Amino acid sequence: MSDINKVVLAYSGGLDTSVIAKWLQTTYHCEVVTFTADIGQGEEVEPARAKAMAMGIEEIYIEDLREEFVSDYVFPMFRANAIYEGEYLLGTSIARPLIAKRLVEIAGETGADAISHGATGKGNDQVRFELGAYALSPGIQIIAPWREWDLNSREKLLAYCESHGIPVEKKRGGKSPYSMDANLLHISYEGDILEDPATEPEESMWLWSVSPEAAPDQPAYLDLTYQRGDIVAINGEPLSPAEVLLTLNRLAGEHGIGRADIVENRYVGMKSRGCYETPGGTVMLKAHRAIESLTLDRELAHLKDELMPRYASLVYNGYWWSPERAALQALIDQSQQYVNGMVSLKLYKGNVIVVGRSSDDSLFDEEIATFEEDAGAYDQADAAGFIKLNALRLRLAAQKGRR
Repeated sequence: MSDINKVVLAYSGGLDTSVIAKWLQTTYHCEVVTFTADIGQGEEVEPARAKAMAMGIEEIYIEDLREEFVSDYVFPMFRANAIYEGEYLLGTSIARPLIAKRLVEIAGETGADAISHGATGKGNDQVRFELGAYALSPGIQIIAPWREWDLNSREKLLAYCESHGIPVEKKRGGKSPYSMDANLLHISYEGDILEDPATEPEESMWLWSVSPEAAPDQPAYLDLTYQRGDIVAINGEPLSPAEVLLTLNRLAGEHGIGRADIVENRYVGMKSRGCYETPGGTVMLKAHRAIESLTLDRELAHLKDELMPRYASLVYNGYWWSPERAALQALIDQSQQYVNGMVSLKLYKGNVIVVGRSSDDSLFDEEIATFEEDAGAYDQADAAGFIKLNALRLRLAAQKGRR
């Protein structure tokens, strides 16, 4: 890629991406544009500006994408009730399409030839960033330094910083031994003792939630108001999508909700052990299924359940911008037309308990469902013919000895 004149780098301001910025300048002799996204990682993003300027970078993008992240990515995914391999709520996966989109958009705005990221050659994120970039900008060039350079240890990265005059922050206290990634939906932990799947995580590792044992002895009750499958208010107070997630993260974390310890199958082929905190997302999944239980037709609900694992795999593997995900999303969004109403929850010591649900669009009919006299709303004698017709093939097979 000798024709590279300008590169847009996904830049956090941390050690890895600071090294990458200088490495791009010295290896490709190109101009570097930095892009720093605030998607709710809980750290100040503005200091990245000073760090980039110190390396002579002139075009610096720092953007607050929290509302767009939740409204256009998190909420659509939760309409699908997406969960990967039965446990993972896709917190890291769902952030990558937005970052990829902005990388290629900024490349277009600045006339850059390429984009670059700090994902390693062993992980899923390289796939997610690059599939998204190619889907949105087919001719874009991509530089992935971890697949090119030999700076494959923290010691080598620090030595590179020293030799190239890159300032490294000296933080007080011990450095976290974990590789962590955070956004408004979750925080993830990998590495160190977690690389042994048999080792229990230290309690001090968890940052967003108390342990269920340490949670309050009194439960918290809350009401979630839904419109077309999305939460629009909590306890009657209208909130923006990002405010909804922030509020649920706080409430659920206080009650020990949202921890997961998973061995998952990465798209690149290996198994990986990771721990995740997704307090608000755990509440959202439970509540959304509760409001759907009232408002969705049976076969539509079952169809969604059949399609969900495919949808979750598309998100996990980086195919957010694929035509199949868009088609599935159109079906899912259409299914949410009548997913309106309220879900009442109890949060207690790691548990999300549905205690009530109501909707003007409910398909639940008490006159039909009642165990009391139903005034002719349902003729129980009709069930005999229904059962016999559905048993016909079973009876014929039994008569032929095929059991």
